[in-house]
Amino acid sequence: MIHLDTSFLIRGLVRGSAEDRALRKWLRDGESLGMSTVAWTELLCGPLEAGRLEFAARVVSQRVPFLEEDSVTSARLFNETGRRRGSLIDCMIAASALRAREPLATANVGDFRRFAAFGLAVLEA
Repeated sequence: MIHLDTSFLIRGLVRGSAEDRALRKWLRDGESLGMSTVAWTELLCGPLEAGRLEFAARVVSQRVPFLEEDSVTSARLFNETGRRRGSLIDCMIAASALRAREPLATANVGDFRRFAAFGLAVLEA
Protein backbone atom coordinates (compact mmCIF):
# COMPACT_ATOMS: atom_id res chain seq x y z
CA MET A 1 0.00 0.00 0.00
CA ILE A 2 1.04 3.59 -0.61
CA HIS A 3 0.12 6.07 2.11
CA LEU A 4 -1.02 9.45 0.83
CA ASP A 5 -0.38 12.75 2.51
CA THR A 6 -3.25 15.22 2.41
CA SER A 7 -1.35 17.51 0.03
CA PHE A 8 -0.89 14.70 -2.48
CA LEU A 9 -4.55 13.70 -2.48
CA ILE A 10 -5.81 17.29 -2.73
CA ARG A 11 -3.61 17.86 -5.78
CA GLY A 12 -4.52 14.42 -7.07
CA LEU A 13 -8.15 15.52 -7.22
CA VAL A 14 -7.17 18.12 -9.84
CA ARG A 15 -7.56 16.49 -13.22
CA GLY A 16 -4.33 16.49 -15.23
CA SER A 17 -2.03 17.31 -12.31
CA ALA A 18 1.13 15.28 -11.78
CA GLU A 19 -0.47 13.79 -8.66
CA ASP A 20 -3.62 12.86 -10.63
CA ARG A 21 -1.47 11.04 -13.19
CA ALA A 22 0.44 9.23 -10.42
CA LEU A 23 -2.79 8.16 -8.69
CA ARG A 24 -4.24 6.87 -11.95
CA LYS A 25 -1.06 4.90 -12.70
CA TRP A 26 -0.97 3.35 -9.23
CA LEU A 27 -4.63 2.39 -9.46
CA ARG A 28 -4.11 0.89 -12.95
CA ASP A 29 -1.19 -1.09 -11.55
CA GLY A 30 -3.43 -2.45 -8.78
CA GLU A 31 -1.69 -0.53 -6.01
CA SER A 32 -3.67 -0.08 -2.81
CA LEU A 33 -3.92 3.52 -1.60
CA GLY A 34 -4.45 4.55 1.99
CA MET A 35 -4.18 7.47 4.38
CA SER A 36 -3.72 7.76 8.08
CA THR A 37 -6.84 8.90 9.89
CA VAL A 38 -4.84 12.01 10.79
CA ALA A 39 -4.37 12.88 7.10
CA TRP A 40 -8.01 12.00 6.41
CA THR A 41 -9.02 14.47 9.13
CA GLU A 42 -7.00 17.19 7.40
CA LEU A 43 -8.82 16.40 4.16
CA LEU A 44 -12.23 16.56 5.85
CA CYS A 45 -11.37 20.05 7.13
CA GLY A 46 -11.47 21.14 3.49
CA PRO A 47 -12.07 23.10 1.54
CA LEU A 48 -13.26 20.52 -0.97
CA GLU A 49 -15.43 21.03 -4.02
CA ALA A 50 -18.80 19.28 -4.07
CA GLY A 51 -18.50 15.58 -4.83
CA ARG A 52 -14.75 15.48 -4.23
CA LEU A 53 -14.99 13.82 -0.82
CA GLU A 54 -16.98 10.91 -2.22
CA PHE A 55 -14.46 10.53 -5.03
CA ALA A 56 -11.56 10.70 -2.57
CA ALA A 57 -13.20 8.00 -0.44
CA ARG A 58 -13.32 5.71 -3.48
CA VAL A 59 -9.69 6.39 -4.42
CA VAL A 60 -8.37 5.95 -0.88
CA SER A 61 -9.56 2.46 -0.05
CA GLN A 62 -8.03 2.34 3.43
CA ARG A 63 -7.97 4.78 6.30
CA VAL A 64 -5.26 3.65 8.70
CA PRO A 65 -6.03 4.23 12.40
CA PHE A 66 -3.64 6.29 14.50
CA LEU A 67 -2.48 4.00 17.30
CA GLU A 68 -0.88 4.58 20.68
CA GLU A 69 2.46 3.37 19.31
CA ASP A 70 2.14 6.02 16.60
CA SER A 71 1.91 8.68 19.29
CA VAL A 72 5.24 7.50 20.70
CA THR A 73 6.84 7.52 17.25
CA SER A 74 5.32 10.93 16.47
CA ALA A 75 6.77 12.45 19.62
CA ARG A 76 10.16 10.95 18.82
CA LEU A 77 10.08 12.32 15.27
CA PHE A 78 8.99 15.72 16.53
CA ASN A 79 11.65 15.92 19.21
CA GLU A 80 14.49 14.51 17.12
CA THR A 81 13.84 16.69 14.07
CA GLY A 82 13.95 20.04 15.80
CA ARG A 83 10.47 20.51 17.33
CA ARG A 84 9.43 22.65 14.37
CA ARG A 85 6.26 24.67 14.80
CA GLY A 86 3.43 23.25 12.71
CA SER A 87 5.20 19.93 12.10
CA LEU A 88 3.44 17.69 14.63
CA ILE A 89 0.72 16.63 12.17
CA ASP A 90 3.42 15.68 9.63
CA CYS A 91 5.12 13.63 12.36
CA MET A 92 1.83 11.85 13.05
CA ILE A 93 1.24 11.08 9.36
CA ALA A 94 4.82 9.84 8.98
CA ALA A 95 4.49 7.65 12.08
CA SER A 96 1.52 5.77 10.61
CA ALA A 97 3.41 5.06 7.39
CA LEU A 98 6.52 4.02 9.32
CA ARG A 99 4.56 1.57 11.46
CA ALA A 100 3.15 -0.04 8.33
CA ARG A 101 6.59 0.03 6.63
CA GLU A 102 4.97 1.61 3.58
CA PRO A 103 5.96 4.61 1.47
CA LEU A 104 4.31 8.01 1.81
CA ALA A 105 3.37 10.02 -1.27
CA THR A 106 3.37 13.77 -0.69
CA ALA A 107 3.32 17.00 -2.65
CA ASN A 108 5.36 18.56 0.17
CA VAL A 109 8.51 16.46 -0.05
CA GLY A 110 10.50 18.98 1.97
CA ASP A 111 8.18 18.49 4.93
CA PHE A 112 8.78 14.73 5.03
CA ARG A 113 12.33 14.25 3.72
CA ARG A 114 13.72 14.71 7.25
CA PHE A 115 11.99 11.47 8.26
CA ALA A 116 14.02 9.40 5.77
CA ALA A 117 16.67 8.96 8.46
CA PHE A 118 14.02 7.07 10.45
CA GLY A 119 13.20 4.78 7.52
CA LEU A 120 10.37 6.65 5.78
CA ALA A 121 10.31 6.22 2.00
CA VAL A 122 8.95 9.42 0.45
CA LEU A 123 7.33 9.41 -3.00
CA GLU A 124 6.43 12.36 -5.17
CA ALA A 125 4.54 12.66 -8.44
